[in-house]
Amino acid sequence: MSDPETISPLGTALRFLLAAVVVAAAVLAGTAVMVGAGEAVVVTQFGAPVRVLTEPGLAWKLPAPLQGTTTVDLRLRTSSTGLQDVGTRDGLRVLLQAYVAWQVPAEPDRIRQFLRAVRNDPDEAARQLRSFVGSALQVTASSFDFAELVNTDPARLRLAEFERRLQAQVAAQVLQTYGIQVRQAGIETLSLPDASLTATVARMRSERETVAAERTAEGLRAAAEVRSNAERDGRITVARARTEAAEIDAQARREAAEIQTRAYLSDPLLYNLLRSLDTLVQTVGPSTRLVLRTNSAPFSVLVEPPAETPPAPHP
Repeated sequence: MSDPETISPLGTALRFLLAAVVVAAAVLAGTAVMVGAGEAVVVTQFGAPVRVLTEPGLAWKLPAPLQGTTTVDLRLRTSSTGLQDVGTRDGLRVLLQAYVAWQVPAEPDRIRQFLRAVRNDPDEAARQLRSFVGSALQVTASSFDFAELVNTDPARLRLAEFERRLQAQVAAQVLQTYGIQVRQAGIETLSLPDASLTATVARMRSERETVAAERTAEGLRAAAEVRSNAERDGRITVARARTEAAEIDAQARREAAEIQTRAYLSDPLLYNLLRSLDTLVQTVGPSTRLVLRTNSAPFSVLVEPPAETPPAPHP
């Protein structure tokens, strides 16, 4: 067996070395700070912030209780206001629910401001932010007409402008008060109260009736114009046809007169006989009874012998 007096100094040295390693490990564990992605670490000394670490990686601090750390979440968050009853510029009511995308910026001053304002409580920051957005909705809605928020005509809608104004108003207030940066704000839900819905439907019906009346009047005007043009063209066509018919009739009468003249000149007696017979045919029918002298024209041709044919005149 070994002599206890010769082993004791070596064992004591090993024990001291092991204790030193343990103390060193404890000191290193108490002074090392790990900064993760999407977060910041605030180093505090006796509760007061002295340093803000925003770069991911390993950093160092004094051991507790000299210095401590507080982790701040820098990730993007969203909050919703719930339905808010707001009034438009033209005095109508509308129910709006807005959303806000926000985060604490990776800036030491803004991180310290966030810690002081809400004590690093994201839920409290969300509650305060909803209050700000609710007030901003009232102010922003008062600058827009109801038809600019609810309309079937996309050209008259100004929702994008509404969201830009809402974000600008909220962003400036919460950044200055809480150190929170608003990345985006917009309308999540838009609905109408019963009174506004009734008024909207009535206005839409009135607009549709106005458009229908305008189009009906336009159709009647176009129909009247077409009818007037058709009647004018018809009168012109009828007048032209009557003129052409009169010209044709006059031409036919002239040609008939020329034919009759040539027939008379060629044989006057035969011409008179044929004309008298034509007159009889047109005058006397199956039930016609006439009492006339037989020597009266044109019946004289029935009892009188034909006269001698005079010689045709020389041209």
